[in-house]
Amino acid sequence: MTNARKTAKEKRTNVSFEFFPPKTPEMEETLWRSIARLEPLQPEFVSVTYGAGGSTRERTHATVKRIQDETSLEPVAHLTCVGASRSEVDEVIRSYWDAGVRRIVALRGDMPELGAPYRPHAEGYQSTPELIEGIRKIADFEVIVSAYPEKHPESASLETDIELLKRKVDAGATRAVTQFVFDTEQHVRFLEKVRKAGITIPIVPGIMPTTNFKGTKRMAERCGATIPSWLEEYYIGLDDDLGTRKLISAYVAAEQVNRLRGYGFERFHFYTLNQADLTFAICHVLGLRPQVTTAAPEAAQAS
Repeated sequence: MTNARKTAKEKRTNVSFEFFPPKTPEMEETLWRSIARLEPLQPEFVSVTYGAGGSTRERTHATVKRIQDETSLEPVAHLTCVGASRSEVDEVIRSYWDAGVRRIVALRGDMPELGAPYRPHAEGYQSTPELIEGIRKIADFEVIVSAYPEKHPESASLETDIELLKRKVDAGATRAVTQFVFDTEQHVRFLEKVRKAGITIPIVPGIMPTTNFKGTKRMAERCGATIPSWLEEYYIGLDDDLGTRKLISAYVAAEQVNRLRGYGFERFHFYTLNQADLTFAICHVLGLRPQVTTAAPEAAQAS
C-alpha cells in the first residue's frame, strides 16, 4: 500500500445518506426502519429528495420535519425551482428555516413530463444559481448542489457543466454531490478539471447501489451515466437471484469507495433508495461503527 493510500485510510470517512419521501404506508414503514438502522452510524446529514416538478413538496417537507423532530440526524431538504413561482419557493425556504433545517440541496429539477425539455416557470427562479442566491437572501443556509462527472445529459459539454458549477459556487454553494459514476477514474479526472477551474468546494462522490441492476440501467440512461461492460457482465443470469445481486452490489460499492479513498476522497453520499442493509454493510467495511444516539424529546415521549 502506498503512503498516499495509507494516509487516506487513516482519516475518518464522512458519509451522508439520501432518502426519498414515501408514497404509501408500506413505503413509509420501510423508510423509517431504514432511518433507524442507519442513524447510529452518525452521518454528516441525511437528505430527502424532491419529485419532478415539485410533485413531492408536501411529503418531502413532512419527512424532513419528522427527521428533525424525532431523530438525532441532521435533515437536508432538496429544493427545485421548476414548476413554482418565486413566492411559492420562498415560502418553502422559510418553512424549512422555521422547522430548524439549516442545509438545502438546491437543484434545477426535472419537468413532471418524463423526458420533457426544461422550461423555467414564468414567475419563478430561472436557474440554479438564481435559486441559490434566493435561498441565501432569505437565511444563512448551507447550500449543496449537484455535479456531473460525465456531464448532464442536456449540457453541451463537460466544460459547460463546470462553468455552471462555478456559477453555483459564486452564488453561495458550499459543497457539490456528484451524480453516480461507476468508473472511478471519471471522478478523479473530473476533480482535476474542477480544481483547475478554480472551484475549491468539496466534491462528494455519489454512490449508487446496483442491486436492482435493471433499475440502475434505466436511471443511468436518464442521467447520462455510463454502465461499464464489466459491471453489466456481473449481473448476467441473476434476474431471479436477489441474494447474489445483493452480494455483488455490496462488493462493487465498497470497492469503488475504497479506490476513491485511495485518491484522497474523504466524503461519500449514498443513494440508499430507502434500503438500509447495503449502505450499512459498506459503511461497516469503511470502518464506521454504530454509536449510541439520544432520541429527540418528541420521539422519547411517543415511544
